[in-house]
Amino acid sequence: MDEKLLEILCCPETKQDLSIASDSMVQKINEDIAQGKLVNLGGEKVEEEVQLVLLREDKKVGYLVRHDIPIMLVHEAISIA
Repeated sequence: MDEKLLEILCCPETKQDLSIASDSMVQKINEDIAQGKLVNLGGEKVEEEVQLVLLREDKKVGYLVRHDIPIMLVHEAISIA
């Protein structure tokens, strides 16, 4: 992800800064997706693998990145447990 883009992005709900999740977290999220376990904040099952996850500063919410595009919609975000 382009560093300049990451600097200007923020959580659309709380305006908190975002950081890139660790590779191990992204791997776990992709495993949950493959197993059909992951549901977004809108209540829909997440079905497509992600490249990156942008973590909100409080580490409670993650925004998924697919095909180099961050999905910055609150209902498309996931809860980080």
